[in-house]
Amino acid sequence: MSPLRRGRPGLLGMAARTAVVAGTATAVSGNVQRRQQGRAQDAQAQAQADADAQAQAEYDAQQQQQQQQPAAPPQASGDSALLDQLNQLSQLHNAGVLSDTEFTAAKAKLLA
Repeated sequence: MSPLRRGRPGLLGMAARTAVVAGTATAVSGNVQRRQQGRAQDAQAQAQADADAQAQAEYDAQQQQQQQQPAAPPQASGDSALLDQLNQLSQLHNAGVLSDTEFTAAKAKLLA
């Protein structure tokens, strides 16, 4: 029989203790990282929902304003340059170059 060893642990005991500490640290940091990612995703989803709600409210306000305004009388056929500019603005808006607010502002400027 081997005598019981007293005092500091041997090489194998130190390696086992180090492995346990490292494994625990890895597990804890993984949980922290997953929780932080979940919170960040929740915050991003909430921000997107808020932005969508605001955009919908602006769209509804514009639609209501357009319904309240009387229809403009048709322009004379000599305004083909104006129509060309409006078509060009519409194409830029449809292509995504102009945002809704930029398109509305440019259109109002041309029609004024």
